Amino acid sequence: MLLAIGVFLVTLILVIWQPRGLQIGTTAVAGAIAALTLGVVTLNDVLTVTSIVWDATLAFIGIILLSMVLDEIGFFEWAALKMARFSGGNGNLMFVYILILGALVSAFFANDGAALILTPIVLAKMKYLKMKPLAMFAFLMAGGFIGDSASNPLVISNLTNIVTAGYFHIGFWGYARMMFLPNLLSIIASIAVLWIYFRKDIPTKIDTQHLPTPESAIKNPVMFRLSWWFLGLLMIGYFIGDTYHLPISVFALGGALIFLVIATYFKATKPIMTIKAAPWQVVWFSIGLYVVVYGLKNGGLTTYLASVITQLQSMGDVYAVIGTGFLSAILSSVMNNMPTIMIMDIAIGEAGNSALAYANIIGCNLGPKMTPIGSLATLLWLHVLAQKGVKIGWWEYMKIGLVITPPVLFVALLGLL
Repeated sequence: MLLAIGVFLVTLILVIWQPRGLQIGTTAVAGAIAALTLGVVTLNDVLTVTSIVWDATLAFIGIILLSMVLDEIGFFEWAALKMARFSGGNGNLMFVYILILGALVSAFFANDGAALILTPIVLAKMKYLKMKPLAMFAFLMAGGFIGDSASNPLVISNLTNIVTAGYFHIGFWGYARMMFLPNLLSIIASIAVLWIYFRKDIPTKIDTQHLPTPESAIKNPVMFRLSWWFLGLLMIGYFIGDTYHLPISVFALGGALIFLVIATYFKATKPIMTIKAAPWQVVWFSIGLYVVVYGLKNGGLTTYLASVITQLQSMGDVYAVIGTGFLSAILSSVMNNMPTIMIMDIAIGEAGNSALAYANIIGCNLGPKMTPIGSLATLLWLHVLAQKGVKIGWWEYMKIGLVITPPVLFVALLGLL
């Protein structure tokens, strides 16, 4: 167990620190090789992990590829400008509308897509509107928070959702039906808590007259119109795949590649550059880190967590749901939600109550917002901001995350009862 913990901690520290530009996928694979060499995991364990995460990882790549092509068309910039225009210059309305946009992007294009694509667009528009630093900080923090807190509604909304749905064989429709109310409550609670926290920093009036028109953001009108139809057909495809028990990556990655071909035909993108720019390191990160985490399972961590979950179950459904959600949240905030989702999935399976998988997802999606290291989306979000010259310190982040996350998490978990 101590050896497994040691390998995990060293791997996680290097993933977060990234010394000399060391990429997260490379670090995770190195950690997996170390775990295998030291006997923490076996080759059979590697095959087991691969069988668990392959669909989720390929689906995630597909979702990000689709998002990147849409971004090149101007889809997300058009949406951001629309929301800004809808506000009519009312700062509070703009704050709420940007959060709603973040929730929609997170739902259909994953929380990482929201972090990678929507963040720089919103930042650019705020600079254009000449917002004061405190106002910009409020909008950016709120946008970063909603990306994870609203990533519960669909299987495709978060990598953690895909992994858990695959592990417990949860269908696309069954998942969406179960998570509708918790996600709605999460969005409402997020907007309310974020507005209360940042209300003094939000300008009452913003001059939007000089903003570009939404139509000016569209770089390829034909592809823009086609994208709406394509996204609708893709969503239908997810439900058809659910009926025939097809892997979600068939539609997520397959659909993204078809869309890329169509965009290439209409000269809306350069396919080689788009494919190269895709986050392939996430593939190696997912498989490598999960192999490292499986060593913790072999060391007995999941057995211990299963006993805790069993004890919570004996106290009743309320304690089981709330307790499991907060347990996942706390673990995610200190050891990242990627390893936590697998550890907790295995523990819930050992405890024999797959219904708690939903509480685990909510905990792993919201809990990471308490610390900067909690999720890959947050790390990406901080990286994107740093590249744009906006640096947010860890303590500056945590003193907000630790306050606003618990109440939103609690309200979201109530939706499962």
